[in-house]
Amino acid sequence: MVEIDTRVQFLKGVGETRAKHLEKLGIFSIGALLRYYPKRYEDWNNITKISEAPLNETVCLKAMIIERVQDVRIKGGKTLTKTTISDLNGTLPLVFFNNKYVKNSLKENEEYLFFGKVTLDKYGSRTMLSPKFEIAGEKQRLRPIYKANSNLTSKNIEKIVETALKEIKGNIKEVLPQYLIEKYKLLPLEEALKNIHFPESEEMLRQAKRRLIFEELLILQLGLLSQRSSIEVRKTIPLKEDKSEEFYKKLPFEPTSAQKRAVSEAVSDLMSEKPMNRLVQGDVGSGKTAVAAAIIYTAVKNNFQAAFMAPTEVLANQHFKTLKNFFNDEINIELLTGSTPAKKKREVKEKLENGECQLVVGTHAMIQNDVVFKNLGLVVTDEQHRFGVEQRTALSKKGENVNVLVMSATPIPRTLAMVIYGDLDVSILDELPKGRLPIKTYRVNSPYHDRLYEFLRKTMDSGQQGYIVCPLVEESESDLVPATEYYDYLKANQFKNYTLGLLHGQMKPKEKDEVMARFYSGEIQLLISTVVIEVGVDVPNATVMIIENAERFGLSQLHQLRGRIGRGKLQSTCVLLSDAQNEEALTRFQVLCDTNDGFVIAQKDLELRGPGDFFGSRQHGLPDMHIANLMSDTKILYEAQQRAKEICEKDPTLKMEENALLKKEVARLFSNISMN
Repeated sequence: MVEIDTRVQFLKGVGETRAKHLEKLGIFSIGALLRYYPKRYEDWNNITKISEAPLNETVCLKAMIIERVQDVRIKGGKTLTKTTISDLNGTLPLVFFNNKYVKNSLKENEEYLFFGKVTLDKYGSRTMLSPKFEIAGEKQRLRPIYKANSNLTSKNIEKIVETALKEIKGNIKEVLPQYLIEKYKLLPLEEALKNIHFPESEEMLRQAKRRLIFEELLILQLGLLSQRSSIEVRKTIPLKEDKSEEFYKKLPFEPTSAQKRAVSEAVSDLMSEKPMNRLVQGDVGSGKTAVAAAIIYTAVKNNFQAAFMAPTEVLANQHFKTLKNFFNDEINIELLTGSTPAKKKREVKEKLENGECQLVVGTHAMIQNDVVFKNLGLVVTDEQHRFGVEQRTALSKKGENVNVLVMSATPIPRTLAMVIYGDLDVSILDELPKGRLPIKTYRVNSPYHDRLYEFLRKTMDSGQQGYIVCPLVEESESDLVPATEYYDYLKANQFKNYTLGLLHGQMKPKEKDEVMARFYSGEIQLLISTVVIEVGVDVPNATVMIIENAERFGLSQLHQLRGRIGRGKLQSTCVLLSDAQNEEALTRFQVLCDTNDGFVIAQKDLELRGPGDFFGSRQHGLPDMHIANLMSDTKILYEAQQRAKEICEKDPTLKMEENALLKKEVARLFSNISMN
């Protein structure tokens, strides 16, 4: 008997060869086949009269073959097949290109359904080119269209799915607990799967989608909840005094209202008995570090230690210097990274254990077992999605009921933030500091190189600085611009009278720091770099960025790179240099040229790439959705999130019998995701 876990090759009519073709689509079992949902449907129900068929729109015609089907040889040895159809309201010629099966498939005086577009030929006459067709039956239907490959057509997959549903009938076990099916009036799983592939009607398709979307989002939420920390939440010691206003007076600028609002929300958390769990989300340059500094200042002045963890040494060093300037030696602050000398590491660890060090800034080096705090009360994590799940919680475990502040300079659409950070309160920085001008962004192709070099020379002659960003460090077999060779070329040619710097990820931390120090001081006028500058570099005098092979970068990544300029009060310009003509690349470029709003860009990026690839890394633990849409299914997402929390409260490890199949589905959905 065929079951959900039966390998697809044992399905009638599949065999070893077809099974290999299915495996290329990620289909290994009957269950995976039934979860391989159609990407769209063709409506063969809605019959249009030939006389009323609009031009260049997909229609379904029900008509009879009234003329003998003939093959006509044309140049190049190709064949045209011609005939004429009629539905008593009109007649229409049909033309098929190089299809040897048509002549034997279409019979004169028989009625068929024809699915395609009516167009005008070169003489201005109406015709239908290469329509899909089938014998007209009493009942038409919505036909599923699947993502196919060169070995399997959509129709092949349709027939295999049809066979699977017949053979497994009555043997599909329900995944959802019965009380949820009744509560939300959901279709049983077998009925939902049948109607997602072969809908009985538009209404049954809607119900099937609703059932399967709810199930997928519930399983997603259960998986994410199981990843999160299982630390028992107890009451924490609330802070007694709000020191944020005292901190603001030390700043050389006036914080924005958004910054003050975020600080106020966080301090309110700190002064309650429940540990803070807050995300501060803002666009590049919105002032998240100043917000974190105000919250750190308040925690330290209430006699707690604080830890600030960044994903890279470059970023950790940047934050260390920035915070040191903010606090002006009023707070004892230390740096702890992988490259901190052994002797200095021992000193820092001693100061943390005896309480002398009030704030430590560093990388994951801080989560080592021998790093002990005397009284850790606040943990700040920057760019949290760049850390693995275990790293994200390890630092918090070094204190009791520690307050947690998460910062992200990668704007995340609200629905995605709700999924990833479902257990966090959210503060949004939605305004930039005063005096900042929007970055002007343009897209050009290779022939513009000389004009861009001239623009860069004029920029540097006026005392400003610039970046050229490359996708590769060294030369490879591809035609991408490599940073090292490009640096040598520019230094010897177009910019031989200027001071250039080279920065890439293969350099040692000390080398990178030295280059950045020289760039920050203005000694280096033009920095040739890879994406290592994506986060953490803040040079207000840098006003121009040219991104080579811009098509190689994701939308949010391009926005992050662009955020390295426009940090001062001068007008900044970003140029996306690419010869790409594919639709997705052109769409990305247009979005960047049209807006500087990171949240708008993030929303578009999510649409283009899907949640699984949104960050360019799967460490955040998000699997690809097969049917749910995290942008449009927000109402169902909210319901699924609430139900998942209720289930986990009663049965944290999903051991109860009613949750057994849910647990199995969680494992399946997250099977290809890194949990660490």
